[in-house]
Amino acid sequence: MTRLELLRADHAPALLDFERENREYFARSVSDRGDAYFAEFASRHRALLAEQEACLCHFHVVLDDSGAVIGRVNLVDVLAGGAELGYRIGERATGRGVATAAVREVCRRAGADYGLLELTAVVALDNPASKAVLLHNEFTAVSDTRVQGRPAVRYRRRLTAGH
Repeated sequence: MTRLELLRADHAPALLDFERENREYFARSVSDRGDAYFAEFASRHRALLAEQEACLCHFHVVLDDSGAVIGRVNLVDVLAGGAELGYRIGERATGRGVATAAVREVCRRAGADYGLLELTAVVALDNPASKAVLLHNEFTAVSDTRVQGRPAVRYRRRLTAGH
């Protein structure tokens, strides 16, 4: 069973290992973070925690039974009752419903714990797995857009307290 935890300072080493281990895998579907991301990881992690403390974002790690980081689910650009959802699940954890469950839990927290009323997410057309995660979590397509130069769709989910 997996669990979702709000990002903390002590997650940094495991999160860095996760990002390094999955760098090539993620680069197949999204732009690579670049070498600077890894070289400056510690300061970037501290900056993310400061954004979270200011309630501008809510960052989460997905942990497996042994406590290893197997994914991330983030709510960024928190403003006026809404936020943008983003997620990435490591290669070894794909195909097991981890993303669907983690997004379901972050949607619940977004309404119940963070007081958000709406989430949006953008998925490239060539990423059907990510689209399926959103559809399983009651997101609906609202407009065409582009992500990293590729055709994409923007999705939205309205939230109620506890959901």
